[in-house]
Amino acid sequence: MSESTLQPFEFKGNQLRILTDKQGGSWFVAKDVCNILGLSNTAVTIKALDEDELSNSYITDSLGRKQTSFIISEPGLYKLIMRSRKPEAKEFQRWVSHEVLPSIRKHGAYMTEPTLEQAITNPDFLIRLATELKTEKQKRAEAEQTIKEQKPKVLFADAVATSKRSILIGELAKILKQNGYDTGQNRFFKTLRADGLLMKRNGNPNMPTQKAMQLKLFEVKETAIQRPDGHTTVNFTTKVTPKGQQYLIEKYLGCMPLDLEQDA
Repeated sequence: MSESTLQPFEFKGNQLRILTDKQGGSWFVAKDVCNILGLSNTAVTIKALDEDELSNSYITDSLGRKQTSFIISEPGLYKLIMRSRKPEAKEFQRWVSHEVLPSIRKHGAYMTEPTLEQAITNPDFLIRLATELKTEKQKRAEAEQTIKEQKPKVLFADAVATSKRSILIGELAKILKQNGYDTGQNRFFKTLRADGLLMKRNGNPNMPTQKAMQLKLFEVKETAIQRPDGHTTVNFTTKVTPKGQQYLIEKYLGCMPLDLEQDA
């Protein structure tokens, strides 16, 4: 996207630069959004966005230099707001949707002089602009609905993050089922094996793979059992660590995935 109309706003001392494209769509400078939401690594954070939610544009900085910057669409903005753990995230979303965007969309669109002139003199352009605004409004409504639907799952995943206890895989399967993921204990074992997190080892088909152990998703408990004939056997039980619980819940409930490879 070439450089478009750029408007600076300020949220609690942090700048938020917004570009308006030729169709009247609003795009937010990714670095500004991440700073406000406390998402420290912009390059990693924007990987969570879909292709149509991310673009780039020339931005003129305070020294008059043109630099290429990542920009994100309105649905992409709401997706990043959902990832933020900052208590101000909800306030920021309301500020954007109730104050900033309405101030940009005068008469339903951001009308620069050329755009206003074309809308008056070209009926086809006005029809196309109205259609694009309707489509954008629908996308925004869908994005806000997604946030509403995902919120309980995000809160649930955050609650699990505070867990201090490892649990059995069967227990986690039950938790997932209670929160909308259609599975059972045996089916969940199969899913974990199919996803390369469990494998057969030492006669046990449910031992963690090397990848899963490196990510600290599981731990294996060994139990020595004394047999009547005097022999001792060892049983291996795979349990899901607190870190693994959060990762698997976020993975299978469709919440924001943790970049655990960065932590391993």
